[in-house]
Order: sequence, then C-alpha cells, then structure tokens
Amino acid sequence: MNTATVPEPRTAAALAARRRKTEAALERVHQAIARLRREKAQVSVAAVARRADVSRTFLYDNTEARAAVAAAMTQIGERRSGILVEQDDEREATWRERALNAEDALKAAHAEVLTQRNRIGELLGQIRDLEAEWTEEAIQRITTENTALKQRGRQLTAANRTLDERLEAARSNLRFQDRRVADLEAQLASRDG
Repeated sequence: MNTATVPEPRTAAALAARRRKTEAALERVHQAIARLRREKAQVSVAAVARRADVSRTFLYDNTEARAAVAAAMTQIGERRSGILVEQDDEREATWRERALNAEDALKAAHAEVLTQRNRIGELLGQIRDLEAEWTEEAIQRITTENTALKQRGRQLTAANRTLDERLEAARSNLRFQDRRVADLEAQLASRDG
C-alpha cells in the first residue's frame, strides 16, 4: 500500500493554525474567568466552558486552561471563606448588640411593671375609699336611675326607628307623585304639541 506523505509546509501550516486556535481558546478562557470574577459568580469548569465557548474536555486536557480554572476556583474559595468570616463577625456583633438592647429593654420593662403595680395599688385604695362613702340607699337610687335611663334610651331608639320608617315612606310617596306629575305634564305637552 502506498501512503502519501504530507509535504512539510502543509503540516507546519496546520500546526500553526491549531496553535492559534488553542491560544484564542485560552484567551477566551482567561476572559471568561475574569468576567465571572467581576460578576462574583461561581467559577466552575462548566461555567467557564459555557462562557468561553470551549468544551470541558479542552479545559481538562489543556494544562494551562486547567491551571487557570483551578487557580480561579481556589482564589474564589479563599475569598468566600474570608467573606464568611467577616459575615460571622458581623452577625456576632449584631447579636451582641441585640443582647445588650434586650437587657436594656428588660430593665425598662421591670421598672415599668413596678410603676404600674404601685399605680394599681393606689387606684385600688381610692376605689375602696369611694365604696366606703356610698350608702346602701345611694347605691339603690343610682341603680334605679340607671335602669330608668336605659329603658328611656330603648324607647327613644324605637321611636327614632319608627320616625325613620315614616320618613322613608313619605320620600317614596313624594318620588311617586313627582313621576306622576312629570308623566301628566308630558301627556299634556304631547296633546298640545
């Protein structure tokens, strides 16, 4: 079997084209990593492959691409752990501040409860004093007056309801009469016209 050998210049041109394609892909990989960092997005092989428009196989097989992705993932991991430490410190400070605020609020609540208890005691004493001043006859008289006033209130409410019903009926009759007058005027106008 006769195998044809490819001339030397064609091989060199193919190798150069492959090298340029690889370098362009590596440049896109570096740009994709930089873009992911700027956007503070998660750096992963899949994300870099999508952004750089290269295959995952290229990222795993090419040593420079694999090293760039690994370095970016390590750097992001270190930055995230630093951010987590900062967030933990902020949370701890927030909880510490909340605890101090809660202690202050608890002290204020205890003081308010003590003030209210004292006030309640004073008012109960005044009630006892007032109850001692009322005679049995005065209490009976006030109770009788209160009952009479309630009964009078019920009577007035019933009378008011009756008057409202009569007013509504009168308004309805007036509207009916107005319509009849308007109809009669219209009939007269049509006969004359």
